[in-house]
Amino acid sequence: MLEIARDLLPLARSGSPVAVVTVTRVASSAPRGVGAAMAVTGDGAVLGSISGGCVEADAVVLAHAALATGRPQSARFGFDDAAAHAAGLACGGQVDVLAQRLDPADTITMRALEDAAADKPAVLAVVTTGPHTGLTVDATTLDAATTACLADRETRILPGGYDGADLLVLQRAPRARLIVLGAGEHAAALCQVGAAAGFAVTVCDPWATLVTRERFPAADELVVALPHEYLAGPAAHETDARTAVCVLTHDERLDVPAIGQALSMPVGFVGAMGARATVAHRADRLRDAGVDDVDLARLHSPLGLDLGGSNPVETALSVLAEIVASQHGGSGRPLREASGPIHRGSAVVPHPRAATCPAPTTQSLARPGGTRP
Repeated sequence: MLEIARDLLPLARSGSPVAVVTVTRVASSAPRGVGAAMAVTGDGAVLGSISGGCVEADAVVLAHAALATGRPQSARFGFDDAAAHAAGLACGGQVDVLAQRLDPADTITMRALEDAAADKPAVLAVVTTGPHTGLTVDATTLDAATTACLADRETRILPGGYDGADLLVLQRAPRARLIVLGAGEHAAALCQVGAAAGFAVTVCDPWATLVTRERFPAADELVVALPHEYLAGPAAHETDARTAVCVLTHDERLDVPAIGQALSMPVGFVGAMGARATVAHRADRLRDAGVDDVDLARLHSPLGLDLGGSNPVETALSVLAEIVASQHGGSGRPLREASGPIHRGSAVVPHPRAATCPAPTTQSLARPGGTRP
């Protein structure tokens, strides 16, 4: 539910009846993974999605049952040999879901929603099996070993994590940052598609005339400064391995110091736009400025995957595609030329006891920290 926190929080605060349906297990292939959520209000409005539309109708029925009874409702949707595709998932997989009525008095859930809506690290643990199904648990009561295992901020199931019952730990990290240096038309398009993809976008350019809200309505931050000075100053403590820096300034006087500064930072992606002759010349200038070949090898330039387009939006799509592929280790090849699961992590779920994270002991989860919605 953390992924829809911004829409869900106002409903919860208003006291409107709303139930949340969350995917708790995925077997074989499914459009979305564990933790995907949708909310259903008492008057029938739907927020979010748990599949590509395959099982939403059944999920709405389950949500209304949770609203009517006030009790959590569990179900399994998907393909099996007996029911064929009648249960819903055309991709041939199965998903287990949990529907629960959202309780504004549940301080654990409300705090997690508030953190997620504010783009802060958020975590919420929910019991998904057994007599305590639907119980929300304060994640700070998890033992140290489990807390360390969850440091990657990935949503996951902890088999046997609460009195022998499975515990779904929902986690949401702040949005990854996309820093766009330069404020031309390509930058405007990249800001648009980057924000739509869930990045927190910063646009920086020395010309105040270009760095305007009218030109960049989707930007989270607009900065008027020399790009390399911005990277060395305000941005230095706000970047991490998920940050992507794209240099689109088209001015060697700005490009070279900005790229050099970006390559000296622990960011996950540094790219620069330019024709091949420009890229080669700029590499020589970067070497003259003291950038070694190891760092230069990190530079994605010319920037973007070969999609064949040329206008600013098409170019921005190719840039974003390369960023996403780099983040997730994707090949950039057409899926029809590959084999295996389409979604990473969508392979058959192993036996629950084969989990890599240690299950916390009953003593590590203090019962006073739990709340049943």
